[in-house]
Amino acid sequence: MEEKQLPRKNREFLRRRQEILDAALDLFSEKGFHNVTINEIARASEFAVGTLYKFFANKEDLYKALILEKSNEFHSLLLKAIESDKDEMLGIKAYLETHIRLFMENLKFVRLYLAETRGASFNIGAGLDEALRERHALILNELAKTFKRGIRKGLFKGFDPYLLATALEGITHAFLVQHLVDPHDHQFDADLIIKLFFEAIINQTLTF
Repeated sequence: MEEKQLPRKNREFLRRRQEILDAALDLFSEKGFHNVTINEIARASEFAVGTLYKFFANKEDLYKALILEKSNEFHSLLLKAIESDKDEMLGIKAYLETHIRLFMENLKFVRLYLAETRGASFNIGAGLDEALRERHALILNELAKTFKRGIRKGLFKGFDPYLLATALEGITHAFLVQHLVDPHDHQFDADLIIKLFFEAIINQTLTF
C-alpha cells in the first residue's frame, strides 16, 4: 500500500519517523555514531526525547533502522536495474548508472555506511552485518546470472560468472570511493567503467 493511501494517523507516524531518521543521518554523518547523543537527535528533529523512544528503543536501534532501510532501498533499485533489460550489456549498464546515481545522491549516507558499518567501529547488534551481507550477495548473484547468460550467448569469454560480478562490483566501488576522497578530479561514468572492464572479457567491439 502506498503511503498516500494510508490513514492520516499512519501517514503522520511515518512522517515523524522519517524526520527523526533524517536528523540522525545528518548528525551521524557529520560527527560519527559515538559522538552523537539521543538528546542531540531529538533537538535536531524538533521532537521531545520521549517521542524518539516511541519510535526507537535506543540510539543503536535508530542507527540499525537507518542503515537497513536505506540499504533495502538501494538494493531494490539495483535489482530492478539489473532486471530492466533482457540484453545483458544494457542491463549491466543500467545497473552501473543506477549504482553511480544512488551513490552521488546519498553521499551523507554513503560516508556514514563506510565509516561506521564497514569500518566495524562498534557492534551495532546481532543481525545487521548478516542482513547486509545477504543483500550484497543477492546483487552479486543477479549480476552473475547476467554474465552467465552472456557467456552462453557467446557475448563474454568463459570466466567464472560470479567472479566477473565481483570484479565489476569491485572496480565500481573503487571509483566511487575515490570520488569521496577527491570529488573534483578523475571524473567517471558508467561508460568508462564498461570500457575499462569489458574490453578484457567481451567477444566483440564495444559501441558505447
